[in-house]
Amino acid sequence: MSIWIAVAVTAVGCYAVKLAGLLVPAGALERPLVRRLAALLPVALLAALTAQQTFADGHALVVDARAAGLAAAAVALLLRAPFLVVVGTAVVVTAGVRALTG
Repeated sequence: MSIWIAVAVTAVGCYAVKLAGLLVPAGALERPLVRRLAALLPVALLAALTAQQTFADGHALVVDARAAGLAAAAVALLLRAPFLVVVGTAVVVTAGVRALTG
C-alpha cells in the first residue's frame, strides 16, 4: 500500500512543478539571464548524469571500462562524428575493454 502512496505523491508533485512553471509570468522568462540559464541547464544536467553514471559505483569512485568508453566518445565528438557513431564507438570500446580485463 505504501508504494501507491509514494506513486500518488510523486504524481501530485510532478503536476505541481509543471503548474508552477506555467504560472511564471512571461516577462520573467524573457530576461537575458533566465534565457541563458535555461539554455545551459540541460547541458549541465546531462554532464552531471554522465559523470555520475560513469565514475560512481554506489558510494565509491571507480575508473573502469565505462571511462574508456566515455573517452572514446569524447574523441569521436571532437572529430565531429554523427551521434550514432559516437554512441557506437563508446559501446564498442567499453565492451572491448571489459573483454580484455576479464
